[in-house]
Amino acid sequence: MIGISKLYCGAVEAADALRYNRQSGTLPSHLLQFSKDKKPVVVWNMTKRCNLKCVHCYAKAVEVDGSDQINTDQAKALISDLAAFGAPVMLFSGGEPLVRKDLVELASFATSKGMRAVISTNGTLITKEKARELKSVGLSYVGISLDGGEEIHDKFRAVPGSFKKAIQGVENCMAEGLKVGLRFTINKRNQGEVPTLFKIVRELDVPRICFYHLVYSGRGSELIKEDLDHAETRAVVDLIMDETRALFDAGRPKEVLTVDNHADGPHVYYRLLKEDPARAAEVMELLKMNEGNSTGRGIGCISWDGQVHADQFWRQHSFGNVLERPFSQIWDDPNIELLHKLKDKKPHVKGRCATCRFLNICGGNFRARAEAFYGDVWAQDPACYLTDEEIAGEPVK
Repeated sequence: MIGISKLYCGAVEAADALRYNRQSGTLPSHLLQFSKDKKPVVVWNMTKRCNLKCVHCYAKAVEVDGSDQINTDQAKALISDLAAFGAPVMLFSGGEPLVRKDLVELASFATSKGMRAVISTNGTLITKEKARELKSVGLSYVGISLDGGEEIHDKFRAVPGSFKKAIQGVENCMAEGLKVGLRFTINKRNQGEVPTLFKIVRELDVPRICFYHLVYSGRGSELIKEDLDHAETRAVVDLIMDETRALFDAGRPKEVLTVDNHADGPHVYYRLLKEDPARAAEVMELLKMNEGNSTGRGIGCISWDGQVHADQFWRQHSFGNVLERPFSQIWDDPNIELLHKLKDKKPHVKGRCATCRFLNICGGNFRARAEAFYGDVWAQDPACYLTDEEIAGEPVK
């Protein structure tokens, strides 16, 4: 996760994170990426059921009708374990989390245990009443996915009217004072929609937007050929930076982030070297704190069936099941070889990643993409768009 507004527009200084001693338990949500202990933010795909049929769904969601494999009492047991373990955030995802009738109860339980509770949703089921319920239990954040304007979005979601319902969900959250943001996954089908997303942010005054690079997983694995090439990716990231700067210059700053490609960090740094060298030096310190990809360390995933994964995109590798063994015991088990190696990927990555000067601040990027593309967990990430010249030189320490 690269905070474009934090880094490029100067919304955060290194001292802001140091003030909290960089501990996950005390850092505000917007500074969690700079934590030192990297206690895992846990994504729980609490259901595989969904009311939409998105073409890029990493969960390969199923119809709404049916039951879930982890019941309410079992869910509370896993949340209690995560809270005791020090996991700072419980991210309720799916499928579509709002199809579970106990979502509000479980979110309330997580906050009662001292965790921050957030949800990732398609937004179509957030009525005014539901937004009020979510606000009442202390939910920290609602991320609502959009794929562009109405025509593009409804094609991706495969359900007519889903765009209008998602926008209504955004408005219902804002009306209740519930922090809400947009989520947008970039690919060849919708790369031209980035200005449309910023237009929605401006018109609705949405405080946050995250732009996700494509990860080859779930139904998304069928879109490998639809990922942007390196030049297109660089151009989109530059556009996001330009749009973010325009918001700040207009006196309407928003939190803007890019997610799932840590080449964005060095790219922001290099651009600032030309535009504002003093700020570039400060950004380098923040990137060191961020440490890049945190799969299997600062982020983890629990599937609808209780399986534990390094992140929500990498389901072919399971390390155990929370219905049989607590997450806390699984996560720190040194005998689980792949999970143990993910805690420090640097000695294991190959290719350009192994010799990249930014390895310490990128963390080797996404192993899921490397495996999907090359068939090798430790190969270089094919989505890294930095040039050989940019990654050459003495390692950043």
